[in-house]
Amino acid sequence: MLSKEELNTTIVEVQNGNSAAFEKLYDAYSPAMYGISLKILLDGDLAADSVQDAFIKIWKNIHSYDIKKGSFFTWILNINRNTAIDKYRKIAKTTLIPIQTNENFVDLGTGDKSQQKTDHIGIQDLVKVLPLKEQEIIEYIYFKGYTQQETADELNLPLGTVKTRSRSALSSLKELFTILLIWI
Repeated sequence: MLSKEELNTTIVEVQNGNSAAFEKLYDAYSPAMYGISLKILLDGDLAADSVQDAFIKIWKNIHSYDIKKGSFFTWILNINRNTAIDKYRKIAKTTLIPIQTNENFVDLGTGDKSQQKTDHIGIQDLVKVLPLKEQEIIEYIYFKGYTQQETADELNLPLGTVKTRSRSALSSLKELFTILLIWI
């Protein structure tokens, strides 16, 4: 991960068209993005393709990033998550693959390298630190690919509650990432 100062400098360089700076962003954030894409798509090749598509969108839309509206990490993770969900929906329409949940997922313990990358930076461990209500929201929205409205419907919660818990969980995760960066 990049320090806050280094990140801000790198973002400006990317906005000015510097491809070397963009490679820095890719190297810093692609493992986390891959893990989230893999959790949604359940296929290493599709997840890698999704991350590439997300980075293309980031490159093309870097000028729309506004530091006043949120952190860069949150901005790119949302682009990545939406790209993976779009890819999943496209595949689901054409191949009619049912959603695979943790209940019907069988791990054969093959030691597949793509599976090892899923939690490259310990996202799942960090989520476990959150209160159970926030863990549940993060699981549905970020790992299962539900929208906030779908999560609200599934959990029989008001949409505002889902939004509040999601925002609170993301804020807590951001603090945890900051603490981790200090230790690294």
